[in-house]
Amino acid sequence: MPGEIPPSQADRPVRALLIAEQANPEQVSVPLVGWSLARALAQVADVHLVTQVRNRDAALRAGLTEGRDFTAIDSERLAAPVHRISKRLGGRGGKGWTTRMASKAISYPYFERLVWKRFGAAIRAGEYDLVHRITPLSPTLPSSLARRCKRVGVPFVWGPINGGVAWPQAFDAARRAEREWLSYFRSAYKLLPGYRSTRANSHTILVGSTATRDQVPARYRDRCVYLPENAIDPDRFAARRTRRVAPGEPVRLVFVGRLVPYKGADMLVEAAAELVRAGRARVTVIGDGPDRPKLETLIEHHGLARGPGAGVHLAGWVDHASLSAVLAEQDVLAFPSIREFGGGVVLEAMAVGLVPVVVDYAGPAELVDETTGYKVPLGPRPVLVDRLRRVLGEIADAPAALEPKSAAALRQVQANYTWPAKARQVAEVYAHAAGRRPDRPDFGTPLTPPPPAAPAPDMPPTPTPPNEAVSTPGGDR
Repeated sequence: MPGEIPPSQADRPVRALLIAEQANPEQVSVPLVGWSLARALAQVADVHLVTQVRNRDAALRAGLTEGRDFTAIDSERLAAPVHRISKRLGGRGGKGWTTRMASKAISYPYFERLVWKRFGAAIRAGEYDLVHRITPLSPTLPSSLARRCKRVGVPFVWGPINGGVAWPQAFDAARRAEREWLSYFRSAYKLLPGYRSTRANSHTILVGSTATRDQVPARYRDRCVYLPENAIDPDRFAARRTRRVAPGEPVRLVFVGRLVPYKGADMLVEAAAELVRAGRARVTVIGDGPDRPKLETLIEHHGLARGPGAGVHLAGWVDHASLSAVLAEQDVLAFPSIREFGGGVVLEAMAVGLVPVVVDYAGPAELVDETTGYKVPLGPRPVLVDRLRRVLGEIADAPAALEPKSAAALRQVQANYTWPAKARQVAEVYAHAAGRRPDRPDFGTPLTPPPPAAPAPDMPPTPTPPNEAVSTPGGDR
């Protein structure tokens, strides 16, 4: 039958060339996402990872064999000077992410050019069933590989991409404090060479949020599959919260993240101050950054540093490998970030049984519902602080309500947000791209189940018709 896949090919694992410029097990944020997804995919497909040379030593230390498991592409001739310049423009403390992403528009195309130079012949020869670009996560960076792959008949899978969440108008001061001047012109990325081509030549676009999906032009949206970018490593987050808040005991609130304006640690301190002084709550702030002096001043101002009202602890950074055990000693993740894309820390907290309190905006709001945590409606800063204060007060008044939410949060992560679970979903995308299933997978939208599966066809699936092809740490993607 025309288009039928020979049994010898249908029975073997899908061969995927994984492009992840950022993929590093010793870092966090985008590099850890790239690494974790790539390694999980190795359990469901025959994969070869292509990454940037700066990740080479970490990959070797993790036990990978160069040449067999991965290839390191040395694009430092352009990447290194561009990176240095972007750091100067963005300033210290991890600010100015839009500037840094804009700089990648200069250096990243060179990386992909070297990838094609190294692997183009193998792709043309059919040694891979598909090419999957995992990182950068940003939808602003086009890919020349999408067009090249389409020309030689190899499906190109893109994502999960995530980004483009608008700055809340009421927090423009935080936007300026973050040195996000280029974010006012972020939509200019649509003028970049390759913007349309990437979308027009990708077989499947994995979108990490509804905001990102909505930015995809309507004519390509049927190729989108919703798949949040973040997940957790079950081995790394094996600790479990076992404590219960006894009558009269303070609720333990924890914040995890960089101490920068948009993360909102200062809003948490203001909202929790009265509860802390009354001995009804304690706050641990895990993280560091340029706003730490400001936070220390605020803690002193509210009388939370010493004496009878003491109850806020600035813990600094905690090694990621140790974070699970530290979180398990807390009760609530209080995370009032006003512009978060993926919200990986929310999943990490839920994975050990913490109940998240997040702002009802962007990434974290797509991971939390009323059964697993609390969503605080967005508003101007004074309004948001007051709403957060009320939610924390409700928790302190009835801490027993945390227990069913804690159990539900843990179940939600175990079912949907581990890297093995994510890899199984991507494997379904691969099966469609490789012509082994006729329908594009649909995993549902945030906190909603996918639609019912279509009945199995009577005939073997056929490959995707040729005309069906189309078209990153935190910060502004």
